[in-house]
Amino acid sequence: MSEALIALIAGALTYSIPLALASLGEVVNQRAGQVNVGLEGMMLGGAFFGMTATLGTGSPVLGLLVGVAVGVLLGLLQAVFTIKLSRDQVVIGVALNLFVLGLTNTLFRSRFGESGQLLSVPTLPKWHGFDVMLPIALLVAAGLSVAIHHSAWGLAVRSAGEMPRALQSVGHSVPKLRLQAACIGAALAGLAGAYLAVGLTGTFNEGMPAGKGFMALAMVSFGRWRTPWVYLACVFIATAEASRFTLQATGVTWIPSQALVAFPYVLALVVLVVVGRGNDAPQHLGRPYEST
Repeated sequence: MSEALIALIAGALTYSIPLALASLGEVVNQRAGQVNVGLEGMMLGGAFFGMTATLGTGSPVLGLLVGVAVGVLLGLLQAVFTIKLSRDQVVIGVALNLFVLGLTNTLFRSRFGESGQLLSVPTLPKWHGFDVMLPIALLVAAGLSVAIHHSAWGLAVRSAGEMPRALQSVGHSVPKLRLQAACIGAALAGLAGAYLAVGLTGTFNEGMPAGKGFMALAMVSFGRWRTPWVYLACVFIATAEASRFTLQATGVTWIPSQALVAFPYVLALVVLVVVGRGNDAPQHLGRPYEST
C-alpha cells in the first residue's frame, strides 16, 4: 500500500471525527422527531469555549469536557423553545446559530483582537500516530446503535418520532424523551466543536465549523437514520476533504485549490439532493408535540 493511500485513509478517518460526532448525535435527536438546525452554533460554541478552557488550563481533555457542557447548555436553551413552547424548530435553530456566532465573535475579538494571530492551544496527544479520538468516535457510533435499536429506551425514542401520541398513551413522556435526545445530540455537537479546536487544528477562528453542522444534517439523511451508515457517510465526505491535502503533498497542482476546498461541500449537497429525505425519515420529524 502506497504512502499516499495510507495518508489518505488516515486523513479521512481523522477528518471524519467532528462530522461523525455531530451527525451521530443528530441521529438520536431526529429519531425522537426533532431537527436541530442549531448544530453549527453548538459546534462553534464548543470550539470557542473548549479552546479558552484549554488555553487557560493547558488541558485539552478539560477543553473537550467544557465543549460538551456548552453543547448541553445550548441544547437546553433550544429545548425551552422547541419542546416546552413548541416553537418552530428550524427558526429556533437559525436563531441559535446567529446568537452563538455573535457571542463568540464578540468574545474572541475582545480577548484576541480582530484576527487572533498566532493563537495556539495545546492539542490532544497521538497514540502511535493515530488520533486518540478515533476509537472514542467508533465507540459512540457502536453505543448509540445498540441504544437506539436494541434497548427499551431506544424503542421509546424511536416511537417519539414515529407515534408520539401512542407512546404518550402507554405512559411515556414524549417531551422528556425528546429532551434526553436533544441533550445527547447537543453534547456530541459541543464535543465535535471542541475537538476541532483542541484536537484537529490546535487553534480557533471565527466561524470555525465552516458548515459542518449543516453538513451533519445531510449525513443523517444520507445514512438513512442508521448510525453505522451515517458514520460511513461521514468517512466518505471526509475522504474528499483529506484528498485535498494528499494531492497537495504529492505535488498535484493542476486542480485549483479553491475547487479542492469546495469539493466536500458540493459532494454533500449533491448527496442530499440525490438521496433526499425518503421514506426512512421518522413520520413526525420536525413536528412539535402538544399533548392534549
